Amino acid sequence: MQYSKSIERLRKIMDELREQCPWDKKQTIHTLQPQTLEEVYELSDTITNENWQGLKEELGDLLLHIVFYSKIGAEQEQFTFDDVIEGVCNKLINRHPHIYGNVKVENDRDVKQNWEKIKQKEGKKSILSGVPPAMPALIKALRLQEKTKQVGFEWENTAQVREKVEEEMQELYEAVEDGNQKEIEEELGDVLFALINYARFIKVDPERALELTNKKFIRRFQLIEDMAAQQGKSLHDMTLAEMDELWNEVKKSENKI
Repeated sequence: MQYSKSIERLRKIMDELREQCPWDKKQTIHTLQPQTLEEVYELSDTITNENWQGLKEELGDLLLHIVFYSKIGAEQEQFTFDDVIEGVCNKLINRHPHIYGNVKVENDRDVKQNWEKIKQKEGKKSILSGVPPAMPALIKALRLQEKTKQVGFEWENTAQVREKVEEEMQELYEAVEDGNQKEIEEELGDVLFALINYARFIKVDPERALELTNKKFIRRFQLIEDMAAQQGKSLHDMTLAEMDELWNEVKKSENKI
């Protein structure tokens, strides 16, 4: 009941904003799109940092966008917010026959396989159809691998994947020696794809791992900027060896914590 009251309050506010606010009145699904993507990235950042308060706020922002799109959909006589909710409810029930039907499953792998089979019956022409073309490349590679795994297109063990990474690295080195830029680009892509596959096998989220490294790099680089400033220097005027010395000092200080 509380959910219903909260949702209805949000819908009422959205109606009022759409009728009275000059900015909200101007928005379309196209003008909202980049803002929605920004909200998703902000949500992702709170998850990476395990910022629960921030997560709550960003989920609210994302929910606002869902209500906003639904409002525009209703104005265009395409769909309503209730249609959105009803649609996802029906999808969840249909794709969980082990809960709402007579299908038996042993583990989460069985659930995923059933999910893909049901999607195929719903009209998906390929197992890979559900991977959005505009998805960022790293996440897309991970999703492609997860999808094909459901039909058994998968290495048997981690050692095989490691060998594949080493094989792709060697092919990249050879391409670099040959100097063919198109071939280098292709081989580098193969290396990245193989590394993402390896990450799956060692149970690491490659997107999260890379973002943690990005944050670590930012933190360390900003610290060497501060250290250089304390010495009355600018990084522009320092040699690589001098900057590397500061970098190592930062790493040592972090290891002592």
